[in-house]
Amino acid sequence: MGKVLLGWREWLALPDLGIPAIKAKVDTGAKTSALHAFELERFQRQQKDYVRFALHPLQLRDTPALECYAPLLDQRMVSDSGGHRELRYVIETRLVMGGYEWPIELTLTNRDSMRFRMLLGRTAMENKALVDPSASYYMGKLNYRKIYA
Repeated sequence: MGKVLLGWREWLALPDLGIPAIKAKVDTGAKTSALHAFELERFQRQQKDYVRFALHPLQLRDTPALECYAPLLDQRMVSDSGGHRELRYVIETRLVMGGYEWPIELTLTNRDSMRFRMLLGRTAMENKALVDPSASYYMGKLNYRKIYA
């Protein structure tokens, strides 16, 4: 797969989590990727650790609220842009943008106060993407009203 060109913000899907569309800030300054999550709950299924969480996929809205779950990969201390450290759950899931897809790691944190519900960090883009900071939506704009009708 050749490298995909991304703008500083892109629509993408996380189909394994049941998220058909979410707008992400593409951030080469952030090492890790982060996904908005609240009501986090760790549980076990067939002797394997999972995490269940709720998500508001659309900016500045509290509807719809999606319930997601995924195998728990890890817990890590992560520093946010303000230098605050937080212990976060880490999951791995499939990212889909345009005709491209690949697995990424995501940390789960409450991003209600942030403009974007997802941050796509440089580790998720390593050897996969180039970023044009002057452009948006190389992968196309989505009509989220149809998707979340």
